[in-house]
Amino acid sequence: MENKKAIKLIDKILENLDATGINTDALIDDIKELRTYALEQQVPLVVKVLRLTYEHIEANQSFLIPILEDENDEELAEAQEVESTPVESLKYLIALTRNLNNKMNISDLREYKELLMAY
Repeated sequence: MENKKAIKLIDKILENLDATGINTDALIDDIKELRTYALEQQVPLVVKVLRLTYEHIEANQSFLIPILEDENDEELAEAQEVESTPVESLKYLIALTRNLNNKMNISDLREYKELLMAY
């Protein structure tokens, strides 16, 4: 996202995930706030993914979508399997929203959207 406040909020969410894990109340509030920035910037994919994300966390008290695997790099995929914790997967999803000019980020956000909708 291009908004400086949104980028600070993304950094805050990532730091909080490192420090406290998936602390649902504060985390959901932060994701809802981040979603308002996506609404302002008119990025429907991010708006939808963030809504599905906080609804998923509210319903499950965790983030149960595994981190996306890179089909092109088997070693990376194996490394990701080891680190595929709810916190790591959620951190990856949130980090994707930081640079929406990257086509791979948009592709991964679409994949998360499909996984969240199918869950």
